[in-house]
Amino acid sequence: MSARLRLGTQGWNYPAWVGPFYPEGTRAVDFLRTFTRAFDAVEIDSTFYAIPPASTVRGWASRTPPEFTFTCKLPQEITHERRFVGAADVLQAFTDRMRELGPRLGPILIQCGPDFSPAEVDAFAAFLPLLPSDLRFAVEFRQAAWIRKRTLAMLERHGVALALSDGRWIPREWLLKLCEQPTADFAYLRWMGPDRSIVDYSRLQVDRGAELDAWSRMIPALQSQVREVYGFVNNHFAGHGPASVRMLQERLGLPTVDPRSIGDQPSLF
Repeated sequence: MSARLRLGTQGWNYPAWVGPFYPEGTRAVDFLRTFTRAFDAVEIDSTFYAIPPASTVRGWASRTPPEFTFTCKLPQEITHERRFVGAADVLQAFTDRMRELGPRLGPILIQCGPDFSPAEVDAFAAFLPLLPSDLRFAVEFRQAAWIRKRTLAMLERHGVALALSDGRWIPREWLLKLCEQPTADFAYLRWMGPDRSIVDYSRLQVDRGAELDAWSRMIPALQSQVREVYGFVNNHFAGHGPASVRMLQERLGLPTVDPRSIGDQPSLF
C-alpha cells in the first residue's frame, strides 16, 4: 500500500499571503484556520526559537480539524546552543508542551546548524536514546559529510528519519538517491531553495519546475517503502509556498484546492 502523503508549507503566518492565498481582509488570528481548508499539514518554525506557551499550543489545536497535522522544530537551545549536550531537561519540557497538540502532533524536526559536523557525532549519538519512543523525529544535517552509511545506520537504529532538504547543503542527486534508503517508517521532505534572497512572499518568482519534476518521480518510490511521507515548502524555494505545493500536487496527480474556494481573492494558479 502506498504511504499517505501530507504536503504543506513551512509556516502559515505570512501577511503577504493575504490576497494571493488567504482571502482579502483575513485577520492574522484566522490565518491558521483558513490554511487548513487547503492543506492538511504544516511545519511550525517558531518552536525553534522558544518553547511556546501552553495556551499557544492549545490554540493551534483548537483552530484546526482533528485530522490536521503539525510538525515542529526542536528548540535551537538543544541543537545550536547546547549542541545536544546536557539537553535532557529542555527536551523533556519541549515534548511535554507539544503533546498538548494530542493526535495532531506529527514528527519533530531536529534541525542541526551548518557548523555542526561529524566531529560532534558522539554528542549526537548520546542524545538519540533520550528521544521519547512514542514520538517521531527527523534530523536535518547541513553538512554533506554527515551523509555516510554509518550515519544512516545510527538513525535507523533509533527510528529517526533523515530529513531530505532540497537547499544549498546536500546535492539534490544525493537526496533523490536517499529516497531509496529511508531510515524510519516515515519520510520527511523539505524544499528550501538555494538562498534567502527572496523577500516578497506574495508570488512565484523562480521557476522550480525541473526540481519538482525530479521529486515527483521519486516520491512514489519513497511511498512504497514507508507508512507516511511529510513534505513542506519554504517561501524561499520559489517565492510563494502555497503555489509550489499546488504545483507538486498536480505533478503527483493529487487533488488540489484552488485558493478561490477558501475565499474571494485573486488566484496565482
